[in-house]
Amino acid sequence: MAGPPILMDMETWFSGTRMIDLVIAVSLLEWLLLAQRYRRTGEGLAPDALRWMMLPGLCLMLAARSALSGGPWYLMALLLAAAGLTHIADLRRRWKS
Repeated sequence: MAGPPILMDMETWFSGTRMIDLVIAVSLLEWLLLAQRYRRTGEGLAPDALRWMMLPGLCLMLAARSALSGGPWYLMALLLAAAGLTHIADLRRRWKS
């Protein structure tokens, strides 16, 4: 029995890229809200620190999405390399602090 699209069963949510798209969207929303909070109150992580913390995970999620959607191998390789490089950049930035 097909119901409204919002009432999808778990198998539908976890097939394809729906779940990873949701996680990416929530992560971007979190990034936006945390950056706005810092700009408004001065509390939390500075936007620069937040950017370097969030980028590796987003690159990994985009690589997973590429794999799930049958994207080209070189896109996955590029996203995995970007995840590694941004992670190293974040570690170097934190190490210096």
